[in-house]
Amino acid sequence: MLDSNKLKADILSDMRVELSDEFDRNFERKAFFSDKWKPRAHDYPRGSLLIVTGAMRRSTQGEVSGDGVRFTSSEPYTTLHNEGGTGYKPVKAHTRRSQKGKVYTVRAHKRKFNMPQRQFIGDGPETQRIIRGVIDDNLKHFNLSLTDFIRQ
Repeated sequence: MLDSNKLKADILSDMRVELSDEFDRNFERKAFFSDKWKPRAHDYPRGSLLIVTGAMRRSTQGEVSGDGVRFTSSEPYTTLHNEGGTGYKPVKAHTRRSQKGKVYTVRAHKRKFNMPQRQFIGDGPETQRIIRGVIDDNLKHFNLSLTDFIRQ
């Protein structure tokens, strides 16, 4: 007898694993599957694009939540990188020397910047293909087609 709750749990667990692996590979691809990321404005030799320390990549976790899989990160800047947008970088107070040699103090402030989208997690054609593959594999394990499963 088919236990639909076990099948659902297996599908969601497998989706979490497969999507986690593929989203992690996006850092190696420097792309969201085949959509390449925009290159850096300045090519400083501080590591690969989006992988200076690896903290964001390591912090991204998938979890089964209700009827789906949810991906989160403990790093506050993950959403800005994944979705793009405007941010503000704090600038500490410091001193500067003018060209004429005069020393003056720059007050602490925030500098606005625009971050291009460099998506590595999300929905899209490749994500849907992976989800369909996981569902098909789990149904084959029970010798069912999708229409047979829906009828039950």
